[in-house]
Amino acid sequence: MEPRLVGPGPYRATRLWNEIIELFRAGMPLRKHRCRFKSYERCFKASEAVDCLHELLGSNQNFGPEVTRDQTVKLLKKFLKNHVIEDIKGRWGKEDFEDDGHLYRFPPSSPLKSYPKKPSCGKEVIKFPDWNEPKAGTSQEYIPVKSITMNSEMWYKRHSIAIGEVPACKLVFHRELTQTNIEEIWKSMTLSRLQKVLGLDSLDEVLDTKLVNSKHIVQNVYNVNKQGIVTLEDKSKELPHWILSAMKCLANWPSCSDLKQPTYSGFERDVFKTIVDYFGQMKEPLLPFHFFDIFVSVLGLLQKPSKAVEALQISCLLLPPENRKRLQLLVRMMARISLNQDLPPLSESVRTRTLIVQAFSRCILCSKDEIDLDELLASKLVSFLMDNYQEILSVPSALKSSIEDHVVHLQRVQIKYAGADSDATLPPPSFCHQISTDEFEYQRATGSQEPLAALLEEIVMNKEISVKDKKKKLKQFQKSYPEVYRVRFPTPETEAMLFPEKTKQKPPILMWALKKPFQPFHRTRSFRM
Repeated sequence: MEPRLVGPGPYRATRLWNEIIELFRAGMPLRKHRCRFKSYERCFKASEAVDCLHELLGSNQNFGPEVTRDQTVKLLKKFLKNHVIEDIKGRWGKEDFEDDGHLYRFPPSSPLKSYPKKPSCGKEVIKFPDWNEPKAGTSQEYIPVKSITMNSEMWYKRHSIAIGEVPACKLVFHRELTQTNIEEIWKSMTLSRLQKVLGLDSLDEVLDTKLVNSKHIVQNVYNVNKQGIVTLEDKSKELPHWILSAMKCLANWPSCSDLKQPTYSGFERDVFKTIVDYFGQMKEPLLPFHFFDIFVSVLGLLQKPSKAVEALQISCLLLPPENRKRLQLLVRMMARISLNQDLPPLSESVRTRTLIVQAFSRCILCSKDEIDLDELLASKLVSFLMDNYQEILSVPSALKSSIEDHVVHLQRVQIKYAGADSDATLPPPSFCHQISTDEFEYQRATGSQEPLAALLEEIVMNKEISVKDKKKKLKQFQKSYPEVYRVRFPTPETEAMLFPEKTKQKPPILMWALKKPFQPFHRTRSFRM
């Protein structure tokens, strides 16, 4: 059985669990073993199971080569607890598996975890706030106007002033968006982008959007210092000074600015243990429990690093600001420690990078209801965070620009012409604001010319109006929109082809005109001899 990539989506942890069980059952060699003068068929030693599963996890693209042997033993303990395996006497249910010579076997069928099937439904898109729906107690006079999609017919109505059709227009102004309005726009567009990057029809099964706080997104984007670290409004939620000093000491080793140079051997290990103990005593990980499924889902994109980075960028914007700041500081310290060649080893038996990942994985990501692949999934995510923390924990500039442009668009003045489709739903404006010349020129320059070209083409192809009226309209259109007209008729010859000159028809030639007048008969000389 070939391993397959488990992509993003709901119940990814359960799908991975079932995948590993099927691969392990298919790939584990079974043979005859003897124990206490008795032979047992189709079984395996505990150490053989560790070897096989460790190799399987290391070669599986869902986990990777960073899976340690110790993590493999922990997973086999959970296999024994969940009756994926049993000892040769049929006992299971406890996590007493050890990496030794004890014999184990597979039960007739290893239980696979079930999960509800996703109901078939159409593609769901995150809904944006409808600014035309007033809240209770809101005056109808200040309802903002929703921009409408323009077709050629509407443009014909709106721009027909230039050709003498409609004599009047009116200005409609948006109200000033409140901070709450802007925060809801940020939430809607951020979740919409996240859904698109993950390639999901809906976020409902991986994220409860009601638990996403729109204020947190805005604070994480705008309340940052020069290094991109979040600044907190509530200083009581900052990390204690002594923890910050300890983290700076290891991150900048051996140039410790806040602490004096160590005077005894093993000082750096004591500092590291202090940091691990502090983050380990937190009641909830830095990635809150209700965000567990969305981050596990992102792990399915690791084969496409650029997509995974963008998905994690957006997902980390959803965090509470204090969690995001702690994550930024912690992951930055972890990355610096793992690359610091001057730092003495923090363990005699484990590589520094492996030790760091194991020490901080559960304080970064874990499930509220402990699942069997928690540690492996957290280790995979933390490793990727360490390698790409500068991009992941920065504000996505493309998303920020698009949302800011959208907010500006919602606040921009619009011109509504009589006869437009939206006129019936709009209250009459009670006041107007003057816009600057630069703003007017900008709006005119950035307006789409495609509807104008379609309007011109309608005039050209209209066979119901007379030639005289068509020439009059074209002349007025040319005067109002010379650039659009020049594209359609670049030369006088192309314009002349639209109105070819009529050739004067000659009167029909009568048949009698072709005949010569009557001439008398003349005798001719005969040539006959």
